[in-house]
Amino acid sequence: MGIAVVCLASLVVCCGLAYWQWERFSEAGGTFQNLGYVFQWPLFGLFPAFMVWRMRKLAAQRKAEDASAEPVVDVPEQVVTVEPVRTPAHDDEDDELAAYNRYLRELHARDQR
Repeated sequence: MGIAVVCLASLVVCCGLAYWQWERFSEAGGTFQNLGYVFQWPLFGLFPAFMVWRMRKLAAQRKAEDASAEPVVDVPEQVVTVEPVRTPAHDDEDDELAAYNRYLRELHARDQR
């Protein structure tokens, strides 16, 4: 009930602000920026109601997905270990590149422990 009151109050206040901007636009010093606000304020006022509608729609969708979800079957975890392939550094490799590759191999070996 409180959410509905907040949405309605938001719409009333924003429509009042739109009317105020219309009055400003109608005056001699009014600009097209005021006219733009005339169209924007009602949209701002409708936004809380849109968010409530969207949250309810997503909650109903989530509830439907949970109801239709298949039961989860427990499968025991299997651990597979793979030995890394050890390739020697080629003679035509750059020394800096070879040092970097050795560093990466060391990091990988530490990570595997």
